[in-house]
Amino acid sequence: MAKAKGYTVVSFLGTQLDRSSGPDRWGHWRPNVAMCQHEDLLVTRLVLLTDRKFTKLYNQVVADIAEVSPETEIVRRDIGLRDPWDFEEVFDKLYRHAEDLAFDPERDNVLVHMTTGSHVAQICLFLLTETRHFPARLLQTGPPPPNKKAPGTWQIIDLDLSRFDRLAQRFAQERVQGQSLLKSGIATRNASFNELIMQVERVAPASTAPMLLMGPTGAGKSQLARRIYELKKARHQIAGPFVEVNCATIRGDGAHSTLFGHKRGAFTGALADRAGLLRAANTGLLFLDEIGELGIDEQAMLLQALEEKRFLPLGSDKVVESDFQLIAGTNRDLGAGVARGAFREDLLARINLWTFRLPGLRDRIEDLAPNIDYELERWSLKVGQRVHFSTEAKQRYLEYATGPAASWRGNFRDLNGSITRLCTLAQAGRITEADVDGEIERLEADWRREGAEPVASAGADDDTVLVELLGDVRLETIDRFDRVQLAEVVRCCRRHRSLSAAGRELFAVSRQKRATANDADRLRKYLARFGLDHAAVVGAN
Repeated sequence: MAKAKGYTVVSFLGTQLDRSSGPDRWGHWRPNVAMCQHEDLLVTRLVLLTDRKFTKLYNQVVADIAEVSPETEIVRRDIGLRDPWDFEEVFDKLYRHAEDLAFDPERDNVLVHMTTGSHVAQICLFLLTETRHFPARLLQTGPPPPNKKAPGTWQIIDLDLSRFDRLAQRFAQERVQGQSLLKSGIATRNASFNELIMQVERVAPASTAPMLLMGPTGAGKSQLARRIYELKKARHQIAGPFVEVNCATIRGDGAHSTLFGHKRGAFTGALADRAGLLRAANTGLLFLDEIGELGIDEQAMLLQALEEKRFLPLGSDKVVESDFQLIAGTNRDLGAGVARGAFREDLLARINLWTFRLPGLRDRIEDLAPNIDYELERWSLKVGQRVHFSTEAKQRYLEYATGPAASWRGNFRDLNGSITRLCTLAQAGRITEADVDGEIERLEADWRREGAEPVASAGADDDTVLVELLGDVRLETIDRFDRVQLAEVVRCCRRHRSLSAAGRELFAVSRQKRATANDADRLRKYLARFGLDHAAVVGAN
């Protein structure tokens, strides 16, 4: 009969659990001695990690192991810890010993014993085993039941989680739930948006650094910020509240006071102390939407608050503290703002570690149908009455909503407003074709009114339109014919919130002759000829 292959075990000498003296020591459970008493656990080599000051205990344990398991070879490794509770020191020493031992997984059947050693040592052994610095499995031993003299229990734990289907399925389910939370439970179909959500789901629980959400107005930045907060809250990674402010609504002393607070009498009308939103967000998450609208002074104070977790309220000489996480939102090109001197470069560098660009509704038009269903469900929950489209009405609405005539300038805000009106006017909870036709007229009228008089109108001088983008010197290098064409393209871009929407207007005729059309790409390449992009054109507006 072939002899069973034995194990090489790495274990700490238990300065408390292994300690027992006199003839009655055999009546006590001592992990390293008991481990070698198991007939079905053949320990052929035991690497004992110890310290020279415990030599007497070491000699006693070695002698007792020799008595119960003479075939076990003992290898002493003096680890020399100054402080067994110093995580950095313990990990470093164990890391070096793992390298020196140089186990060969093809030759050595290695177990790492997790029962002895300080909690810090056990954690470090686990980490080094999980990362395969010790090419081993874990060995967990335990004492016998009361009033029994058996050597206790033992269990080998393999850290290859792929072998534990239920655990693997649980982790996968948690990730799906996290992504569903970030998408508000909407079964989105746009590949690039789904990839963005997957990245956010990976970053949000793993980082406390600021995040920057970019995208046009109404693209869902505020909603995504709140969902990120809910995801972190559900995973017990954040304790405080979600605090939100649109920076475009605060100016001057009002901005300073709103964000950083003020002392009574700091300015006219300051009749009482005010804590400010940064303090309100302590241990929580602060969402600053349209951060590009903040004044330069407020930007400087925000940077200090991010880096030092403290700041001065207006009119106070006493520093206050707040440890918050920041998500910033913007529909502008902050890089262009830096170039114009309107945004601090150091603040942009601080908040630009994790940047996610949310597409507008026109750029993920395949997600319109599930978002309609989502808006209907929201309405039903809000008013307690279920509303639905007739088959013909839904087909009519979808044909228009996904077609080139629907600009969706306000993105999902426009969609929310549209569905809200349809639900409100629906008779007996049913949206008809007549309701849809009336809503289409309303949308078209709104979009015509919004785009009727852009800042650079058709009657404006072409050079005036371009000089703010290109500068006088560069403009002189462009032919007059190209200036006229480029100026009209700029006006069109400023009437729309996305490249796709602007491209559909510019190329409405020629696109009919193409088998496939990529209006956004054509427009992007045209602007690139002049060193421009859509964000720069719109941001300069």
